[in-house]
Amino acid sequence: MEKIKRPTWDEYFMEMAELTAKRSTCMRRSVGAVIVKDKRAIATGYNGAPKGIRHCEDRGGCLRQKLGVPSGQRHELCMALHAEQNAIIQAASMGHAIEGGTIYITHQPCGICAKMIVNAGIKRIVVRDGYPDDLALEILEEAGLTVEKLPKEADETKKDLKPEPQAQPVKPE
Repeated sequence: MEKIKRPTWDEYFMEMAELTAKRSTCMRRSVGAVIVKDKRAIATGYNGAPKGIRHCEDRGGCLRQKLGVPSGQRHELCMALHAEQNAIIQAASMGHAIEGGTIYITHQPCGICAKMIVNAGIKRIVVRDGYPDDLALEILEEAGLTVEKLPKEADETKKDLKPEPQAQPVKPE
């Protein structure tokens, strides 16, 4: 009898983040996040406009795109909250403690989200893809956090990332 192939915990929660990203309303990039503690999903978030605020699509397009703002810059011009921000807010509004937890994000956090992750007390960050924000990596490094990149597995074999030797720090692209 062939052994059942199960995803590692990292793959399982990253797949949840990828599913969550499908709810995104951002016209530039769909991002999802899942905050986990003790192998339990505590909160999820995706990038999109705040409650009750029209999405960019309903406003005739993305302001940053119209102004030619490069990715990773001038976040204050964006109508959306980031996935990490929404996950942290969701946890807070539901009364769930996330200190000491892990956040799985489809993309490396920006500088603003990096600062929120640090202050929320999240201890592990696992991402699928990078993001053009070197300052975010500096902030996280100074706070003693490493961004681990979980590669997509093409051959169906799963590898469990650990914060020690197997961690693959994200390098600026």
